[in-house]
Amino acid sequence: MIDHVGMPVRDIGRATAFYLKALKPLGIGLIMEIPAEFTGSGPAAGFGADNKPFFWIGEAPVAEGSHVHVAFTAGSRADVDVFYQAALAAGAKDNGAPGLRPHYHANYYGAFGLDPDDNNIEAVCHAPD
Repeated sequence: MIDHVGMPVRDIGRATAFYLKALKPLGIGLIMEIPAEFTGSGPAAGFGADNKPFFWIGEAPVAEGSHVHVAFTAGSRADVDVFYQAALAAGAKDNGAPGLRPHYHANYYGAFGLDPDDNNIEAVCHAPD
């Protein structure tokens, strides 16, 4: 079981603003920010729910071609749709509109966007309809 995941971003301010908007429809918000003096590198921001950060971004050099894919659970297909629109409005590049992906399984409904650092973020619902 994974407790949390983290990934580097080039600009913590830009990335934090992006994720605040993109993750809001999934009930995920900014829980905590850690200044650089405590991380050993750049500042970090932890996003999550119920006062528990589980998705971390930290300012650090991002190597070309070292992009990350993170999939967030959505409670419904409508939540996937709203996430996709919010991510695009926040500046994401389209990487796959909301829809069924039956090559994964019959009820896999997801949407994909590329964040400002070209990481592939996804919202997915596994429930039927």
